[in-house]
Amino acid sequence: QVQLVESGGGLVQAGGSLRLSCAASGRTFSSYAMGWFRQAPGKEREFVARIARNGDLTNYAYSAKGRFTISRDNAKNTVYLQLNSLTPEDTAIYYCAAQSGLWSTDASRYDSWGQGTQVTVAS
Repeated sequence: QVQLVESGGGLVQAGGSLRLSCAASGRTFSSYAMGWFRQAPGKEREFVARIARNGDLTNYAYSAKGRFTISRDNAKNTVYLQLNSLTPEDTAIYYCAAQSGLWSTDASRYDSWGQGTQVTVAS
């Protein structure tokens, strides 16, 4: 399995932006589809965005569409999530995850998870 470490979270004012990064260990990063999920206090973990192994396909949750952008750099073993036009409803712990199987938005189908990075949006 691949090891994942997220970074880039923090406190931002509503309307602001953040760029999350997820660094992966190992030489097989390009064999994994990658996803970002988030979990707000008292809520279940939810899908945010995913990207195919070679980066040619992306998919977003409705709440993320038009505001968030997922990308990856396989040479750097890193996946990114650009967060724009943030609102207090985006406050959550953001997790990246790696998937070796069929491309999915289902968290249970992901093999490896990072520890998460906190994003807090102040109104």
